[in-house]
Amino acid sequence: MKGKKGNGSVFQRGAVWWVKYYRNGKAYRESSGSDKESDARKLLRKRQGEIALDRFIGPESERITVRDLSEALVNDYHVNQKKSTARAVRSLTHILPYFGDYKAHQLRTDTVKNYVAHRLEQGAANATINRELSALKRMYTLGMQAERIQRRPYIPMLEAHNVRQGFFERGEFLKFRAALPDHLKPVVTFAYSTGWRRGEILGLKWNQVDLAAKTVRIEGDSTKNKKARTIALDGELLEAVQGQWEKRVVAEIPGQSPTLLCAYVFHQNGKPIGDFRDAWAKALKEAGLTGKILHDFRRTAVRNMTRAGVPERVAMMVSGHKTRSVFDRYDIVSDDDLREAARKSWEHAQNQEAAAKVVALRSNQ
Repeated sequence: MKGKKGNGSVFQRGAVWWVKYYRNGKAYRESSGSDKESDARKLLRKRQGEIALDRFIGPESERITVRDLSEALVNDYHVNQKKSTARAVRSLTHILPYFGDYKAHQLRTDTVKNYVAHRLEQGAANATINRELSALKRMYTLGMQAERIQRRPYIPMLEAHNVRQGFFERGEFLKFRAALPDHLKPVVTFAYSTGWRRGEILGLKWNQVDLAAKTVRIEGDSTKNKKARTIALDGELLEAVQGQWEKRVVAEIPGQSPTLLCAYVFHQNGKPIGDFRDAWAKALKEAGLTGKILHDFRRTAVRNMTRAGVPERVAMMVSGHKTRSVFDRYDIVSDDDLREAARKSWEHAQNQEAAAKVVALRSNQ
């Protein structure tokens, strides 16, 4: 071994020269991959310079690629049973072909900006790109938490100009629901009335329903914001749930109590409802509608509750909105609202004109 301990050293293992150096009292040993002592000393000087300038990454972190970090992202979603796992995987289908072979510590902000420009050229919406960038950020956060990497790049987000503002008018909803298959009609009724998310509705089980008390409760581990909430059943919402109870799938076994074969409130022939995009598209076409998505019911429910005079605090509790800003974004104005505003403004102008004529007549007498 050559060199003083405090300054690092070089040594041989077989024919290969290695280096040893220290950072914050921790010893690092690294192969130079060469049988020349001069190469080892060059590597030692490089590491010491990185340590002095606080640019040290470490031999293990240097080898980590963006693709390596992506594995931790998928595992994190699976372990925590996050409902947006599929969305994260979709994001990776764009991230990995572009960034996958990059060493994680080599990724820079300008490279991320180039990726954004690339995705915009492909026609991706700002919100879609932001989801991909969020996945990239999460990958780096998990990498740092696991101490696999030492730093992460600054990843700027785009302004999401394409925030959807769609909703169902009552007449549109009725035509659309009538065009759907029978097993989906109660699903959209529930969505229209409550504004619940797709996973919350399709994951609803009978042990969460109290028909005697006319309530439904969803636990925090099943909600996006991790908060439990309870809603009351009334009107067509109550009728939809009662109808599902009457259609529940049970097995009649002689000498035993009936056994519930499907624990889910909403199902198709006793099995959980899966992808229904084809049925959705067909019903939209039959109802003469375009561009509607299930999430539009979330906006619709919020708007309907606030305009029916439901206190905002209560409406937020029903729909499961956590922040006031998101709630405001959904409480949007429809064409009917604009026409009503125009009608009231015109009536007000006419009333003012009539009042002015009355005053003028009196002044002439």
